[in-house]
Amino acid sequence: MVSVPFADALGERTLHLLATLWSYSYAFFAFAQKKGVGEFFRQQFLDKTFKGLYQPNIFDYSLLLPYFVVMIILAMYGLHRYQLVWMYYRNKKNKLTEPPAKFAELPRVTIQLPIFNEQYVVDRLVDSICKLDYPKDKLDIQVLDDSTDETAEVARAVVERYAALGNPITFHHRDNREGFKAGALQEGLKTAKGEFVAIFDADFTPPEDWLMRVIHHFTEPKTGMVQTRWTHLNRDYSFLTNVEAILLDGHFVLEHGGRSRSRVFFNFNGTAGMWRRQAIEDAGGWEHDTLTEDTDLSYRAQLKGWEFKYLQDVECPAELPIEMTAFKVQQARWAKGLIQCAKKDLPKVWKSDAPLRVKIEAFYHLTANISYPLMIVLSVLLLPAMVTRFYQGWFQMLYIDLPLFMASTFSISSFYLVSQKELSPRTWPRTFLYLPFLMALGIGLTLTNTRAVMEALFGVQSSFKRTPKYSVQKKGERAKAQKYRRRLGWVPWLEMAVGCYFAFTVYYAVANQNYITVPFLTLFVFGYWATGLMSLLQGRFEGRSAAEDATAEMHEKPFPVGV
Repeated sequence: MVSVPFADALGERTLHLLATLWSYSYAFFAFAQKKGVGEFFRQQFLDKTFKGLYQPNIFDYSLLLPYFVVMIILAMYGLHRYQLVWMYYRNKKNKLTEPPAKFAELPRVTIQLPIFNEQYVVDRLVDSICKLDYPKDKLDIQVLDDSTDETAEVARAVVERYAALGNPITFHHRDNREGFKAGALQEGLKTAKGEFVAIFDADFTPPEDWLMRVIHHFTEPKTGMVQTRWTHLNRDYSFLTNVEAILLDGHFVLEHGGRSRSRVFFNFNGTAGMWRRQAIEDAGGWEHDTLTEDTDLSYRAQLKGWEFKYLQDVECPAELPIEMTAFKVQQARWAKGLIQCAKKDLPKVWKSDAPLRVKIEAFYHLTANISYPLMIVLSVLLLPAMVTRFYQGWFQMLYIDLPLFMASTFSISSFYLVSQKELSPRTWPRTFLYLPFLMALGIGLTLTNTRAVMEALFGVQSSFKRTPKYSVQKKGERAKAQKYRRRLGWVPWLEMAVGCYFAFTVYYAVANQNYITVPFLTLFVFGYWATGLMSLLQGRFEGRSAAEDATAEMHEKPFPVGV
């Protein structure tokens, strides 16, 4: 599991304040060119013509107070981005490269491959696993299949073919999805032979030297888990996949890099990592009362004293979602799961003997997605606050807007720019082109992820909804992108409606000559309309039939949320 960095949704306020500063700068130079700098500042700071014509009332304060409270909370999460960048560079000497020692005799490793209705990528997955450079007599490969469609037959045939070639691979099919992925992994441990357990999702293709580069880091007896960095098979497939890649790179470079180097808690991402089996057992095994079982187990294991390692230079390529519907399903699952983990694991963290800095970082890590419902509040108050603040001027900008701008804008931009600079020193400047679209995408996900966060807060049950994979890497490869598309119900229609609300807000701003807010508000319109329209086109008009949806729901019964 990965908590995408834009979950803070600070990009929305970011562009608003950026547009404000740009507009004031433009006004300054335009006015100064005509009447001079002195006359400009005289009107702004010394002219008393309209002084006393407007006095804020109780109604105004009732709008502005929650408006600024929400902005301050979001700015705090923005400041945390600065903290992550600082942690990353301050502790750069702690970056892991080579293992401290090597095993004299390689230990036995179990590789678990959990799959569910992923017929298009099973063959590619098994092929890459069977090519791993590791003694065959020390390997134990499990294909853990919970599929309810023809994937079961496809996967069984693939396993039989590779087993006939001498690979130590077995097929395990469950007739129910009890516990979903966590249940499958826990069931697989009952017959696993390895002292160490590597896990790969269906869309991953580890390089041949992956095991040999990871296993020796377990020569330290306290090491419980080693995570490697995701890379992207289809990064250049579309504009959407390029933006998704930037988001994930921010997480895997600065979040994982900063936290691991600073010796604070960080999480296993559910795939492309290896566990010491004893660490899993000491933590109580895989539990399925959250949608992010990987983060939950990570915190329970670290609270037991196990140490985690992150290998930034060890890559494991995977497939990015190629459709908005799939991307929204993925992000909603992660958003809900992290809040569930916050409810379940944060009390244990605060009661533990961990240092205060570790506890604070865990709080920011697990609660970041609370910013989504806060953004809904901010969106509702935006138009009324804009009307009320029409009378405000330079004082507000210098002493309120500017600090919030510094807290949010530079934290988000620096976060992604720095991560791209670390990975691609030559091509990172092109990230500037993607930043506005990245922020618009964050805005568009607000409704979907707010729903997920609220479900987590109120204990609403839901099933584990997988992210569809199609083995699509090149532009134009869309032949298989039909079967697993989902319907997203009323949410896309609401996104379109909210986009219309902000379109009206743009009209109001233009009509009242409040041009400084137009770029910011236009971003809202674009974000909501883009996500809503793409979801409708991909999820409803080309989705499964009603009968297929009903059949799928029978196999996706909600599990009890025990947090």
